[in-house]
Amino acid sequence: MNEEGNIRFLIERIVNIVSRYPDYELIFIDDGSTDNSLKIIQEERTRNEKIHFISFSRNFGHQHALRAGLDYATGDCVISMDGDMQHPPELISKLVEKWQEGYEIVYTLRKDDPKLSFTKRKTANIFYFIINHFSDVKIEKGAADFRLLDKGVIKIIKTIKESNLFMRGMVSWLGFKQYGISYLPEERHWGKTKYTLGKMIKFAITGITSFSNKPLHISTMLGYIIATLAFLYGIYAIIMKIFADNTISGWTSVLTIVSFIGGIQLIMIGILGEYIGKLFIETKRRPNYIIKEKSL
Repeated sequence: MNEEGNIRFLIERIVNIVSRYPDYELIFIDDGSTDNSLKIIQEERTRNEKIHFISFSRNFGHQHALRAGLDYATGDCVISMDGDMQHPPELISKLVEKWQEGYEIVYTLRKDDPKLSFTKRKTANIFYFIINHFSDVKIEKGAADFRLLDKGVIKIIKTIKESNLFMRGMVSWLGFKQYGISYLPEERHWGKTKYTLGKMIKFAITGITSFSNKPLHISTMLGYIIATLAFLYGIYAIIMKIFADNTISGWTSVLTIVSFIGGIQLIMIGILGEYIGKLFIETKRRPNYIIKEKSL
């Protein structure tokens, strides 16, 4: 999305690598760009017929763009990567090499960039901590959407018709023979990131609720704990009323307890709402994306 300053440079570096293989196709997913990204891709296609594009009618999001690429790719293996130049194309050779050794999924692990801000590194660490402790799939720290998938794996992914996609979790959940390769991300060649803190939080919630019922179990346990504490406090209040003559009914304790319980209830309702909302979207069976124009 809106990567017009990266496309030509990205094509040049990728083609230098993949041209050594017998056959290849390079598919760009235009996720509702409002700049000249699609125009540049179309111009490059006139110079290289192996370059293809799929242009969405609007921005459907990173995960749906990945899904579209897998839906239309025809190779024996498929490599997905971002268009911001932070995924080094030179790593493609290593991914293919491991695939040729028999690995069906070859994923990459992003090393901590010392140039990143303290806040950015910490939020990334928190993201993986939450995902791994509140979902049933384990995702290695630094796992990226820069990966190679065998066509057999892609065939199975195509049968999964989910609207709330979390590809990193799905790839981990699938199993198969996997291998991880670490890399140091490059600096952006042009532009700025499209992933805000709000999108990261939404991404984490999608990942947790897509692969686990743990939040529901936690809310149930909290309900039992609070109910028990409230029952014990009720017994304490009755005893104090009977045996203590100087007890004064105070509004502070009542307000604190009511506010606390009310807050917990709202959190539980919110968790239920997340799951109900996902069910609501899934039952509509709307397409993951809408294609306005394509070359495939």
